[in-house]
Amino acid sequence: MTQQGREQSSSLPLVAAIDLGSNSFHMIVARVDQGEIRPVERLGKKVQLAAGLNRHDELTAEAMERGFSCLEQFAQYLSGNTFQAVRVVGTNALRKAYNSNVFVEKAHSILGYPIEIIAGREEARLIYLGVAQTQSDDNERRLVMDIGGGSTEFVIGERFEPKLMESLHMGCVVFTDRFFGTGELTVQRFQSAYYAARLELLNIEQSFTRLGWVDAVGSSGSIRAVSSILQAMGESETITRDSLEMLKHKVLKFNHISRVRFPGLKPDRQAIFPAGLAILIAGFDALGIERMHYSEGALREGVLHDMLGRDRHEDVRERTINALMSRYHVDEQLAFRVMTHAQECFSMVADTWQLNGEDLELLSWAARVCQIGLDISHTQYHRHGAYLIDNSDLMGFSKREQQQLAQLVRGHRRSISKSSLSGWPKEISRRLMHLIILLRVANVLSHGHYDDALPEYSMSVSRSTISLFFPDGWITQHPLTAANFESERSYLAKVGFKLVVT
Repeated sequence: MTQQGREQSSSLPLVAAIDLGSNSFHMIVARVDQGEIRPVERLGKKVQLAAGLNRHDELTAEAMERGFSCLEQFAQYLSGNTFQAVRVVGTNALRKAYNSNVFVEKAHSILGYPIEIIAGREEARLIYLGVAQTQSDDNERRLVMDIGGGSTEFVIGERFEPKLMESLHMGCVVFTDRFFGTGELTVQRFQSAYYAARLELLNIEQSFTRLGWVDAVGSSGSIRAVSSILQAMGESETITRDSLEMLKHKVLKFNHISRVRFPGLKPDRQAIFPAGLAILIAGFDALGIERMHYSEGALREGVLHDMLGRDRHEDVRERTINALMSRYHVDEQLAFRVMTHAQECFSMVADTWQLNGEDLELLSWAARVCQIGLDISHTQYHRHGAYLIDNSDLMGFSKREQQQLAQLVRGHRRSISKSSLSGWPKEISRRLMHLIILLRVANVLSHGHYDDALPEYSMSVSRSTISLFFPDGWITQHPLTAANFESERSYLAKVGFKLVVT
């Protein structure tokens, strides 16, 4: 376990970000000083989750135990301090593992904080945000490359705004297992790793070179290792194609990955260094990179700054929701009405149903995007909308948030799928059902008339009864609304709820 950069200032609030990477787990702890993040501790340990994926893409018990052992150390640090916020994200190995839920549940119990498994492009966005904080405040367009244990991220952006993001299925741990699994280090094996990376890069070469950049920046372990080796050898810390070729020739002289030794190369990176080098060379050649410098910023720093942005109401999730509405031509006035009614109903029942601020956020987002499926077809548009949300890269959202948002959109009209809700833990399933009911009521209240035609109403709930109260005689004078609620009464009865409208 490595520790760096202690600083004492107990009067300032602490925040922490934990990165459950495919090669290593890292935690960064910082204090927030007048809106600025000041790192005070960095903890890290090599875990190699990606190496623990078997042929069925399941994490082995040994790999999970390595992860839990590291998290117990993180948990001890967390329990000894008071934190304003802690965020834990998982990357490629947990995205890929079919049994990731087993690891996530145990990790949650150890740390006391939920684990978010983030999508590849979301990982790329957060990496870019972490790198951008370390760069000079200029307007030049930059390319960021980050070689992880299970995936490699590429981003082009300007200042703090990413413009193009991709995550490719290649990393130093998985490539080590795939091409150097026996330990043998030959020209043929190195070239096989290089060309496999080039094949992955074919998917992004054209779009990235077309957009272009001025500076290239690398982050995380493999690129840090290359930069450190070059400095230790007395070379320029700037990485060039020539310096990479020189390192390649030296690497191939070792004949076996266990014998790889360089000044500046940490022992725990020796075996995975050749694979990382092959991926980096492939990146240089495919994208025509001439020179690259290393940045200390990476995913965990990006997570910290993203948390700070959310506190300042600069939540990228808001931009994502607005972009979805625009892309799929959502009726903004109707979406606003649905959201307003959903929020009003929420305020009336939140205490009884034990709903919180995060639930309100999720409900509000769902209200704004529940109609996106209409851009595909009026038939079963709630299913189309749920599919779009579940299978898109939604910047700022964890996979869990994305799946829950899709669940609400799927359930906002017609029949409610109890089977899909049953896949969630009992408490989450209960909460999602309640949010679906609130969204359905808001949807009925928002259709067939404008807000100025609606009188004041109230709502109360019990464990399985939802009661809506309108002024005397109003519901009978509005037969369309009455018919919609009658339909809702039938749908809700099938999932065990009674709807009373008076």
